[in-house]
Amino acid sequence: MTKEEQYFIEIGGEIQGATKSQMFGKPCFKIGRKAFCCFFKNSMVFKLNGEVHQEALSLDDSKLFDPSGKNRPMKQWVQIPFEHKDKWKLFAEKSAFFQRDL
Repeated sequence: MTKEEQYFIEIGGEIQGATKSQMFGKPCFKIGRKAFCCFFKNSMVFKLNGEVHQEALSLDDSKLFDPSGKNRPMKQWVQIPFEHKDKWKLFAEKSAFFQRDL
């Protein structure tokens, strides 16, 4: 397990009510039955909306999540590289909050 994935697991485990699961064969955390973050290519991926979504996309090398690699990104999901790990917990909390409100 990479240090990036270990950090992902640590952050997801700190979110109240989150359970570890799988999404597209990749590790994720869910609130209830809905995923709010996952781990992909040493990046953490978050389901976000509104200003928080734009803030996440504004980070260097962040991008919309395209798990298939076929230029079909998931518009609400933002992939944030490990270089921004200091922001991962904040976005995980915002994403979990967003999922609880759905």
